[in-house]
Formats: sequence, structure tokens, C-alpha cells
Amino acid sequence: MGRNLTRRGFLKRAAVGGVGFALPTIVPSSVFGDVAPSNQTTIGSIGVGGRGSGLLFAAAGQPNVKVLGVCDVFSDRREQRAASLNQRYGENVCTPYRDLREMLARDDIDAVTIGTPDHWHVPAALMAVRSGKDVYVEKPLGLSVEENAAIRQEVQRYGRIFQYGTQQRSLAHIRFGCELVRNGRIGKIQEVTVTAPSYGYEGGSLEPIPVPDHLDYDLWLGPAPWRPYTKDRCTSWGSYWVLDNAHGFIGGWGAHPLTDMVWAMGDDVGAVPVEYEGTGKFGDGLFDAPYDWDIRGKFANGVDFHFTPGGDCATIVGENGRVSLSRGGIRLEPESLAQQKIRPNDVRLYESRHHMGNFIDCVRTRRQTVAPVEVAALSDNITQLSMIAILTGRKIRWDPEREIILDDPGASQLLTRAMRSPWHL
Repeated sequence: MGRNLTRRGFLKRAAVGGVGFALPTIVPSSVFGDVAPSNQTTIGSIGVGGRGSGLLFAAAGQPNVKVLGVCDVFSDRREQRAASLNQRYGENVCTPYRDLREMLARDDIDAVTIGTPDHWHVPAALMAVRSGKDVYVEKPLGLSVEENAAIRQEVQRYGRIFQYGTQQRSLAHIRFGCELVRNGRIGKIQEVTVTAPSYGYEGGSLEPIPVPDHLDYDLWLGPAPWRPYTKDRCTSWGSYWVLDNAHGFIGGWGAHPLTDMVWAMGDDVGAVPVEYEGTGKFGDGLFDAPYDWDIRGKFANGVDFHFTPGGDCATIVGENGRVSLSRGGIRLEPESLAQQKIRPNDVRLYESRHHMGNFIDCVRTRRQTVAPVEVAALSDNITQLSMIAILTGRKIRWDPEREIILDDPGASQLLTRAMRSPWHL
């Protein structure tokens, strides 16, 4: 009664669906040329607390960008962000919205940033894409393989620009390390290890309390199951650790090193392991997502894969050396790898110097971003399959071409996730 979704409940409910809203297709100004007629790119921001606020102001700080709308279910956040931008612009041009559908109905917004809690990432992105907007989506991508496939399909169908919020792809040392691996400078790959931080959140209050006046709690829940409001549920960090809304940092931070690994391994289906097995430790109380995990698997070519908590790092070990990639830097063995030159005829990877700047530039030019939706889905599916291995306690065998789990109907049900009516994909 009032209890958040448990591991057993997650397994029971994950395959139940819902119905929901659709938005008309609206063509924004950016499709009529490389740059909007005003020579200005117009932005709306969905979710402007915590990380979402960072995305908002990163976009607002780009040249020839104007933010015309901010949307948040917390009235104080949206009002404050809009007032701050209007003060910056010297005119009342940024409108605060409670409901994302109202903002997405505007035909003068070219693109949106999405910095909501995790369970809203894909539903918000789908509505944005279908309304003719390009999207910058904070990581992780979705909460199921089905969600990841849905947003990939719709981005491709509508020809929208998509940037995944894994900004490490815009760091020069990450690109260089991936180029070393892709060009065979460490020899044949033997094993891959990925680690991601986990702050060990446990506890969290389950005691129902009144919803504050400044929060539209029903809209905050959106497609997530209805639960009583508690003091910890809707906090910026709290929602990361609730299975209703997220997977914890296995996805919430794991997206960074996993996306780096996928880049180094080829950015295709061969970069995704085909076997997963392991265990996880789940928090008690409201924060019931796994805070510890130990996933082992294999790629199709037999290379071993290991994914655990630790520092933010992707390590690719070859017969002649190793490359370890993290946000803070690159570690090479032998150190002489640092002197390697990437020649004109070598594999040379996409160069981006600023992640949000890359997104805005691609909105204008229609060039693909450094972290497109195809990459986001590949990377995030590793999280989904790791979670399924933990939840079932079984070895998961994955066909990355067909995106199906082999020979396990029970596990296959977890490729989808329930959505509370009236929301759907």
C-alpha cells in the first residue's frame, strides 16, 4: 500500500501498455533552409530543474539562439527561468509553460532540450519530434528497448536532428582514444571493462504527504505508475533511484562510458554485447533501483565484457596495449600510444568541440550530430539488457540485428514497460 515498485512488481507489470495523446505535425522554420529566416535558432526547454536548467542555459548561451519557452511542472522553476531569460533579452519573449503539449504546439520553435526525470525522456522526445521539433535528449535514453526503438524510428521517419546528452563525445581525448582503437593501434581487442559511478542511494521516505501547491504531480508522474507523493520522490536526485522513474546510475551515468565504448568498438551492432548475466543490489525504501551491479557478457566476436560500479571509465584492452577513457582524461598503456598520429587515410571520427554547440549547428545545417539517435539506442540497450539480466537472474542472449532476446519468453516481456493511461509511445 503506497509502496514503490519492487523488483517483483517490476517483473509483473513491465509488459502492460497504455493509450495516450498524439500531436499534429508542425513544420518549424528550420526546415526551410540552413538557418531560420530570422538567422536565429529558436529553442524550447522541457524540464528546467537540476540538469535541465544546465541544458537550458547552455542552449541560451549559443550565438544566435533565443529561448522562446520553458516548460516545467514546478511553477516556481518555470517562472524563475523565464524571468531570468526575459531579463537577459530585455523583452518579454520567453513564455513559461506547465504542459509540454502547449509549448510543442507552437510553430515558431525549432528545437527543444529535454532534461526531465528519466521516465519522461522518450515520451517527451516523441511528442517533440512528431510536432516537427529537433531534440537534445538528456541521458539515459529510455526505460525499455521498446522506447529506444520508438524514438529511433520517429527521428528517422520525420527527419529530425537528435543529440544524445553524452557530452563526452565532444571531448578531444575521447575521440583520440576511440580512433586509436578503431585504427588497430592496440591490436586485436581481447576484453572490455566499463565502470560507472554509483553513489549508493538507499532509503527515501515512503510516507505520503500532501502535494505542494507549486507542483502538478499528476503531470510529473506522466507515464509512470501512480504513487502517493512523498518528500523524496520528485527531488532532482531522488527520481534517479526509483524504479518507477529510472534505473539508477547503471543507466543514469553508465550512458557516458557505454557510449564511449560503443564509439571505440565501431558504432554499430557489433559494438553491443550479445550475452549478459549478473547480479545487482537494490535499495530499500523509496530508492529501490540497483545501486550495485556486476554484469559479465560477451560480444559476438567472443570478446569479454564486464560492467560494474566504479569511476566513469571505458577500458578497451588489446593484444598490444590498452586505452582507458574517462571524462577526466585518457590513460594509455604503453604511454607511447600518446605519440601516435591519426593519418589522413586512417579512420577519423566526428569532431565536435562543444556538445550543445554541435546540436545547434546541426539544427541549422541538418548535419547529423556527434551522438545521434542510432548511437543512443545502441548504447542504452546495453543498460536495458543488463537490467533484465539482473531482474531475471538468468543469462540473456541478445540478437542485436533483430533486437530480440533469444529463447527466453519471460525475459522478452521486459523489453517493454508499462505506461500509465492515457500516455503511450
